[in-house]
Amino acid sequence: MASMGPSAASTQPALPSGPAIFKTIPYAFILPEILCGTWVWILVAATSVSLPLLQGWVMYVSLTSCLISLLLLLSYLLGFHRNSENWKVLDSLYHGTTAILYMSAAVLQANATINSEFSTNAPLNYQLNSAASFFAFLTTFLYILHAFSIYYQ
Repeated sequence: MASMGPSAASTQPALPSGPAIFKTIPYAFILPEILCGTWVWILVAATSVSLPLLQGWVMYVSLTSCLISLLLLLSYLLGFHRNSENWKVLDSLYHGTTAILYMSAAVLQANATINSEFSTNAPLNYQLNSAASFFAFLTTFLYILHAFSIYYQ
């Protein structure tokens, strides 16, 4: 009797672990997501938060996303996924949800930027808010790329 062919699990590409994640799309997006998200909350924290409800949400989303993405990065580096297909689903759901939350935060940060144009200490706050808006939209784009590129591996 002939031996069985390769199983279905062995034909699918292995999830990267260790330093290989920095060379594999979409996992290579995790570090830029963390860095750009860190810039968002640093820049918002550097402003005189004139709209605490709006910018509080921006800070919450950026800080929480940075921490969870850092945990996800460490999980991939240390190989906690054990090449399970469930990690692809978890990764895609997390990045898709975070992209939606980041889009809302980016829009609110853009609104705060517009409102800070004519406030006291306007030039500095406007520049910091503009940079925070830029990084918020860039981070949103990175999360969207990550969420959708999971399906094209």
